[in-house]
Amino acid sequence: MYFSRYASKVTILVRADSLAKSMSHYLIEQIEALPNVEVLTNTRAVEAHGEDGHLKSLDIVTKGDDARRSLRADACFVFIGAVPRTDWLDGVVQRDERGFILAGPDLSEDQWTAIDRDPHLLETSVPGVFVAGDVRSRSMKRVASAVGEGSMVVSFVHQYLVDA
Repeated sequence: MYFSRYASKVTILVRADSLAKSMSHYLIEQIEALPNVEVLTNTRAVEAHGEDGHLKSLDIVTKGDDARRSLRADACFVFIGAVPRTDWLDGVVQRDERGFILAGPDLSEDQWTAIDRDPHLLETSVPGVFVAGDVRSRSMKRVASAVGEGSMVVSFVHQYLVDA
């Protein structure tokens, strides 16, 4: 998903056929209500052009019509999806098939290394190591949820230290 801005107009390029696959319904309704926002589905940016260190335009392509079109833009935000980037934890904590970190009840008995208690809700397969936010398997992938999980982890860490 790309957000491109030119003056006071915003264009959202969506590689999928709708926003519904990656965005909450209430946000879609808010976007649709904005008169200065245009949503182009099945569309992707393929090249950016600038001048004097500033973005001037994007070349875009719509699926099914491979012709390039130019979209004036003076700013661009790119959201390309949720990839956990946890390869560096391979062999350290248990992860799901997509690389998201398993925690709490998502851990099977053979994945949990402590035998005297169950893992805390956000505790990884390594006792005392916790995970919060988008990198956690089955998380909500929302900022508010990540912040809430972060606050919960503080409490779990305190409990872990008391029990240790």
